[in-house]
Amino acid sequence: MKRLPRGHHSLPPEAVAQNQRDRIVAAITESLHERGCEKTTVSVICRSAHVSKSDFYRLFGSKDECFSAAYEVAAERLRAEVVAACAERGDWAQGVCAALASALAFLAREPACASLLLVEGLRGGRGLHDRFQQALGSFVPDLRDGAPAAANGARPPGAADEAVVGGIASLLGRHVVDDEAERLEEFFPDIAEFALTPYVGPVEARRIISAA
Repeated sequence: MKRLPRGHHSLPPEAVAQNQRDRIVAAITESLHERGCEKTTVSVICRSAHVSKSDFYRLFGSKDECFSAAYEVAAERLRAEVVAACAERGDWAQGVCAALASALAFLAREPACASLLLVEGLRGGRGLHDRFQQALGSFVPDLRDGAPAAANGARPPGAADEAVVGGIASLLGRHVVDDEAERLEEFFPDIAEFALTPYVGPVEARRIISAA
């Protein structure tokens, strides 16, 4: 995120404040990834974002509030990537594969966001943990919508959809902790098989993935 030019300019105060806010959000996201929460102080954030502490506290009441805002931005960016990938999907299985591929590509491209969403966000207290659960829950209806029934017409229990989404997040978080965020796309076959198998079985899941 670029700084605004020094000196006089014609930008309205709202645009200046938004630019500062965006820089602060980018700064805390990177610092959490590089240093962790404890070492990500307001001073560190301000130096990285090239803003004063007075500007920081004009925009955010605390580091925790800034942390929460950064999480929201990262979650919205991930959600937008997934929705765009599924906009012209074919059948349900193709949509699942497209969603996973786009999510993995985004997280691999933005390892700081991956760390924030899948690791640091879980260490940020009850409020962020609740937001993490909400973010996961937002993907459950997408997975459930259009999912095929078994040959006998039965569907996996409702909790299966939540378990699949939560399991994927756990698997990805483990890779991020192991400093493998930039390699996440390599794990697509395993993640996709994990997502598809409860609905179509392991043999069909592997066939779908090989054709993706």
